[in-house]
Amino acid sequence: MKTVILGATDKKHRAAYRAAELLEKSGNEWIPIGIRPSTLLDRSILDLKERPLIEDVHTVTLYIGAENQPEWYDYIISLKPKRLIFNPGTENTELWQMAKNNGIEVENACTLVLLSIGRY
Repeated sequence: MKTVILGATDKKHRAAYRAAELLEKSGNEWIPIGIRPSTLLDRSILDLKERPLIEDVHTVTLYIGAENQPEWYDYIISLKPKRLIFNPGTENTELWQMAKNNGIEVENACTLVLLSIGRY
């Protein structure tokens, strides 16, 4: 199951970093995409501004605040994920509705909690 971490960062104190650690530990395939290209657990963080094409995405876990999401709406929908997770602080009714209208399952949830309790 391929997960895109949207808003990935190399900052160890951020939830997106911890999500990558837990996805790695649980054996899930994951791809980091962020505003500032860097590395995360020895993987290159792809540049969000380039809107990298990723196929067969199961989940997009969102770590971009609602106020910064509008310019990425079309890109997020273009990934055609089966599920979009709005982590705490990223909740957005406009993007939620767009995703639902495109047949994407949406959740207001914490990826860290879902992984830690085996419900990811």
